[in-house]
Amino acid sequence: MLRPKAFIFDLNGTMINDMEYHNAAWYAILNDDLKAGLTKEEVKRQMYGKNEELLDRVFGKGRFSQQERDGITRKKELSYQAAFRPYLQLIAGLPSFLEKADQHHIRMAIGSAAITFNIDFVLDNLNIRHYFGAIVSADDVTISKPHPETFLKAAEILGVAPDACFVFEDAPKGVEAALNAGMSCVVLTTMHEKEEFSQYPNVLRYIADYTDPSLDELYT
Repeated sequence: MLRPKAFIFDLNGTMINDMEYHNAAWYAILNDDLKAGLTKEEVKRQMYGKNEELLDRVFGKGRFSQQERDGITRKKELSYQAAFRPYLQLIAGLPSFLEKADQHHIRMAIGSAAITFNIDFVLDNLNIRHYFGAIVSADDVTISKPHPETFLKAAEILGVAPDACFVFEDAPKGVEAALNAGMSCVVLTTMHEKEEFSQYPNVLRYIADYTDPSLDELYT
């Protein structure tokens, strides 16, 4: 296995275990405010990519003006942050994993479909911004995952070839984006079962959290 020169982390469900809070916030907005009539499982299936893309998938393109989209997004993110703030912490083992990667001179980036507002919420409240040489958010790309733009842009900023980057992801669309970028992937099973990733040949291993001892192999 090629020794990685860079780690690129998705954020939600990969660094913090917050996807249920996003699901709850979207469920309330979509059903209470927008009357979409979706089940919680249907909402979960729509939760990938940019917020405006989610709205397009559920309601069709052109349903909302940009001003309306922005208002929906802001309300949803404020609701999510208020609910999750008391529980904000890194997934088990990640603090020491970041420190070890830093000691081994592995460059690190965040490549997420989250907006900058939510990435800042995590990085600044947990004081971990200093680990990351690149941060690519939904605001920085034209096309969301599974398109590879997010991860390729992170690699470019870090100055590392794609095949020397290992991606940490929790969602099938994210693993597909890593595959499209020519990157290997470690999957966090926080929100999806192993079987949901069976079609992706770039998965190196599955972990429940960063205390998994198999991660030591990434440094050797």
